[in-house]
Amino acid sequence: MSDATSNEGRTGDGTRAVRAGLPEPVKHEPTLPGPVFAAHFHLPGEVTGPYSYGRDDNPTWTLLERAIGELEAPGREDVETLVFASGMAAISAALFSQLRAGDAVVLPSDGYQVLPMVRAQLEAYGVEVRTAPTGGDAQLEVLDGAKLLWIETPSNPGLDVCDIRRLVEAAHARGALVAVDNTLATPLGQRPLELGADFSVASGTKQLTGHGDVLLGYVAGRDAEAMAAVRRWRKIVGAISGPMEAWLAHRSIATLQLRVDRQNATALTVAEALRQRPEVADLRYPGLPDDPSHKIASQQMRRYGCVVSFTLPTRARAERFLEALQLVEDATSFGGVRSTAERRRRWGGDAVPEGFIRLSVGAEDPEDLVADLLRALDASAE
Repeated sequence: MSDATSNEGRTGDGTRAVRAGLPEPVKHEPTLPGPVFAAHFHLPGEVTGPYSYGRDDNPTWTLLERAIGELEAPGREDVETLVFASGMAAISAALFSQLRAGDAVVLPSDGYQVLPMVRAQLEAYGVEVRTAPTGGDAQLEVLDGAKLLWIETPSNPGLDVCDIRRLVEAAHARGALVAVDNTLATPLGQRPLELGADFSVASGTKQLTGHGDVLLGYVAGRDAEAMAAVRRWRKIVGAISGPMEAWLAHRSIATLQLRVDRQNATALTVAEALRQRPEVADLRYPGLPDDPSHKIASQQMRRYGCVVSFTLPTRARAERFLEALQLVEDATSFGGVRSTAERRRRWGGDAVPEGFIRLSVGAEDPEDLVADLLRALDASAE
């Protein structure tokens, strides 16, 4: 049997997900050791070895970080992965560890709704923040002189896609680092590091763990110096994952390929059903052949995600629709095995219409889910 760091024999996504990060087998020991709850470790003499204090490292994190690294960059030994307490902790670490006063950063203007808060904090620290939409690779237009380019593709919640390879090539030619938020795609949907990015950052709270019971984030990177800065930021801020959360995340990754394939296939079925409804406008799903993002997505994504977005005519209609659903929970976040939907404008941070719906497709039977959605559309009609 291959050792714990080898990818030999792990060519398929399902095989890799099931085996990712497992330690070498030891007789009478569990295949996936339980969480290690320790604030400190025995440490006589000089400080050597991997574990000294619980804010710096933990054996449970190590296995999870190894697992995520094997998914984000199979076969690459030069990629380091660090886990965090949440997706925002990971995003903050990647940004604030690399940027200094006087630097410029390019963010998406249509990205995750907390990014405007991030922008305000960066500007308070003296960092110049430029923004442009994801679609059409518009961030290229404001890239000159930037220290870091932040890409979110597909964008949340609008589901626009940009050409990662093109943006990476342009950024690197200008001396800028590139970070890609890979939350919506997951490593089974796309691998930003293989497309040339310096960092792949994600919220593991979403589809990576998939059960709506873990807050987690991670940063995976190719450059040792840059990742050392990310690690230092984690140590300073202390935004660390609890051992139980890390263990639950590792356990959940074993079913990632099963969940992703089921949810992606159902998302396409749902999108095809919704497009037949006259009250549904601006339907977006990158897997639809006529979606504006499909061409670029098909060149860099292996799976298109579990999120479908669309707009109903009014806020009232959207709220009646959500209330009428029986199999879909009215909740935020996405990627879980139980379908969720929400009217995104209620948060106030997304530039979307009042009737805009973000639907996260779960693992329910496709025919049941479609029937519930169509029945709710009927029931919500005035």
